[in-house]
Amino acid sequence: MLRRIRSWIDTHPRLRLSYRIGVGLLGGLIALLGLILVPLPGPGWLVVFLGLAILGTEFAWAHRLAAFVKRQLARFWAWWDARKSMRAAS
Repeated sequence: MLRRIRSWIDTHPRLRLSYRIGVGLLGGLIALLGLILVPLPGPGWLVVFLGLAILGTEFAWAHRLAAFVKRQLARFWAWWDARKSMRAAS
């Protein structure tokens, strides 16, 4: 159903532009809210990534940025787990 709605939106140029602007505003506001929440206790980074995911549905640069951050986060957690294992072994 969502794909059918999205394809209908794509057939109307003004509606497509409005949709992209709406997605950009919504994703940008959520990402900005997440950045504001980062120093506070709670899910600040999670909100930032949610904003990037929303932006990534319409903008290729946001999709690439989210994929890059996801790869870097996976590398960090692998390093962190290896570090914990080394400390536990000694």
